[in-house]
Amino acid sequence: MDVFSLFWLVLILFSLWPVMQQQRIQRARLAWLRRVQRRTGGRVITLIHRQEGTGLLALLGRRFITIEDSEKVLRAIRATPPEVPIDLILHTPGGLVLAAEQIAHALRRHPARVRVMVPHYAMSGGTLIALAADEIWMDENAVLGPVDPQLGNYPAASLLRAVARKGPEKVDDQTLILADLAGKAVHQVAETVAELVAHQLPPERVRPVARALSEGRWTHDFPITCDMLREMGFRVHCELPDEVYQLMELYPQPDARRPSVQYVPQPEPLPQGARD
Repeated sequence: MDVFSLFWLVLILFSLWPVMQQQRIQRARLAWLRRVQRRTGGRVITLIHRQEGTGLLALLGRRFITIEDSEKVLRAIRATPPEVPIDLILHTPGGLVLAAEQIAHALRRHPARVRVMVPHYAMSGGTLIALAADEIWMDENAVLGPVDPQLGNYPAASLLRAVARKGPEKVDDQTLILADLAGKAVHQVAETVAELVAHQLPPERVRPVARALSEGRWTHDFPITCDMLREMGFRVHCELPDEVYQLMELYPQPDARRPSVQYVPQPEPLPQGARD
């Protein structure tokens, strides 16, 4: 084999390696799903958005909740018998409100127990999905987030406050139109949240919690912890089965030239005579 042929062979192998790695990881994920479903007797669905390499060149891309996601999750829920419980493993920065609402309503309508598990975070639309569950299980350091709607680069609630502070006569027509849309968006999301949480909270807590989560009380990336959710009245477990963490290991982040985080998985014993 000449040098030119060897070069092309190496190039082809180098191009195919990411695809082979993706297939290996995908097989491991499916094996995890089958193993856990056999143990629990329920349906396990994963909605996990991490930065992953795709395609022959392993191009990186960030992922969010999309219509395609909602279609797949809705098909999985529809294929689940009414008496079979659902466990949804959720890790997402959020995404399209319409898609998140579709998933949330479908989970809420499922007759059997629905449990959402959050290993790290489920923000914005992810929080909307989590609120539809009968039980929320989270790592003790995991967080949810507010679900206040965003219009372009601006929080809807901030648009409303800006117009109210300046007065409608002192803002331009485009801002007034945005404020009108913002008012509708805040009302719609608050109604959706109230509908989703009504099964978990006492009636007198439903509207205050829905307003707190949707009215722009906090910034959109504000972390809502287990303790805060408990204070609101939700049934939250601040613990997760080890299997969930094993699953997250099957969603590796792309390797960087200089890793930013490193650690030894198991602490090494101190040598004899050593002191802390």
